[in-house]
Amino acid sequence: MSDTGEQQAGTVAADERPPGIDELLERVRAGYQRIEAREAHEAARAGRALLVDIRYAALRERDGLIPGAVVVERNELEWRLDPQGSHRLPEATGHDLRVVVICNEGYASSLAAASLHQLGLYRATDLVGGFQAWRSEGLPVKPARP
Repeated sequence: MSDTGEQQAGTVAADERPPGIDELLERVRAGYQRIEAREAHEAARAGRALLVDIRYAALRERDGLIPGAVVVERNELEWRLDPQGSHRLPEATGHDLRVVVICNEGYASSLAAASLHQLGLYRATDLVGGFQAWRSEGLPVKPARP
């Protein structure tokens, strides 16, 4: 800090602390309504939501896939779902698309949904409990390989 008490850009003041991951999750989740597994299943079946599985390949291989869900690696999510993007999926039809992001247990998906909100996909949400909650509810799962 300078003698005038000005703070350099990008630094945190001594009396401020950056949020931990639990606080960050709480903040981002407060910005939208999360969805439970059965509700997500019904919304997808009725054509009212696009399920997007961001789990990494080893988890999909181990646990299986949700029928009808689009698999998008987490590091490609924003590029594939941005309706204005040149690398978008055919399903990324507009900013009013309801996207349900699914990770393994419902943590990474919360951060991913918040990132989609920054792209104007304000109806994006994530699955409470992730794929494990889906499976625990007895909802459809198919093997990753036939």
